[in-house]
Amino acid sequence: MSLNFLTQPQIDKFHADGYLVIPNFLSSEETEALLKRSRELLDEFDIETHPKTKFTTSDKDHVGDDYFLTSGDKIRYFLEEDAVDSQGKLTREKQKSVNKIGHALHELDPVFHKVTLENERLRALVKDLKFHKDPVALQSMVITKQTHIGGEVPEHNDSTFLYTDPPSALGFWIALERCTATNGALSFLPGSHLTYPVTKRFVRLGENKGTGFEHLVPASVEEELSQRPKGEYILETCNPGDLVLIHGSVLHKSERNTSPNTRFAYTFHMIESPPFAKYDEKNWLQPTKEMPFSRILPREEVAVN
Repeated sequence: MSLNFLTQPQIDKFHADGYLVIPNFLSSEETEALLKRSRELLDEFDIETHPKTKFTTSDKDHVGDDYFLTSGDKIRYFLEEDAVDSQGKLTREKQKSVNKIGHALHELDPVFHKVTLENERLRALVKDLKFHKDPVALQSMVITKQTHIGGEVPEHNDSTFLYTDPPSALGFWIALERCTATNGALSFLPGSHLTYPVTKRFVRLGENKGTGFEHLVPASVEEELSQRPKGEYILETCNPGDLVLIHGSVLHKSERNTSPNTRFAYTFHMIESPPFAKYDEKNWLQPTKEMPFSRILPREEVAVN
């Protein structure tokens, strides 16, 4: 089969490392349009009606209120941990208090819809990579990584948070600004998708009980994995418009933004659809009747073999 977007060395590198940086995936005009729209959304954000939901990736205190759990078909705003004081007041202006905007930008906002669901380059990439047979898109976000406050994201893999059986998450992470060592560029543990299994999944705990983690392997296996030498993380700096493909099982992280420069990025995920994989009601993000997950490929292009 001929390739239309990726090269075979790129495909091989993705499968070996668990991630792939693709420079200039979006044009400067497309990238600037996404950045401009992101800033407009921050300006439009009404803090007075906001429940002050903060975003944290800590295993012990992960966000799980109703504002978060019902955001799959809406555009909502999640605040930095340090942006709200003990009285519930913002510690800085609203535009600089937001950690991320999500989770249905690709469905509801025309600018983000265009680059996600109307993008022929994206479809060509998906068909070349053959990671999925019939992928659907979900969980789109702008992550702002604010100056001096943008929080650290600890080591994790994406399939923990978007679990399917078998695991099938694939992240698309697009830099909207320059990403450096001081403003929170991503770091990866190459090949970890081949050596570190998905050991837990992020789930709804039931009515009014928020979210938590369900373990998928015995405690002894988790203990063994935690003690295994991990090797060296690789920092991947990016320019605006660069795309990073992220295998759902590869370990990655980002440091706190200690610089005077924001690090805006647009990210969304794809998963496999039935009957090739199961996405169940335990997952925190749920499709709705009005907004099911959107297919990426036309029916006639779905790989059935």
